[in-house]
Amino acid sequence: MTRLATPQICTMTELREPQKVLDRANGKPVAILKNSALVGYIVPVEAMEDMAQHRALTMEELDAVLLRTRAKAQPILDYLRDK
Repeated sequence: MTRLATPQICTMTELREPQKVLDRANGKPVAILKNSALVGYIVPVEAMEDMAQHRALTMEELDAVLLRTRAKAQPILDYLRDK
């Protein structure tokens, strides 16, 4: 089973009226299904604008995030290791 990257979905039949699909999505990406199988996504302009505001982390920033996460999760990992 394919995992969808968005909770918004529509069928090929609903795409006969694409504006309704986009209006219902409220600016979020929409997964397109055909016979319950994922065939693609529609990404409205609003979603692309939101994505443009984000940037990739530098390696130093990523290392810092991973260290913070590891420190927070370490007691749980230690507990689970003993089980």
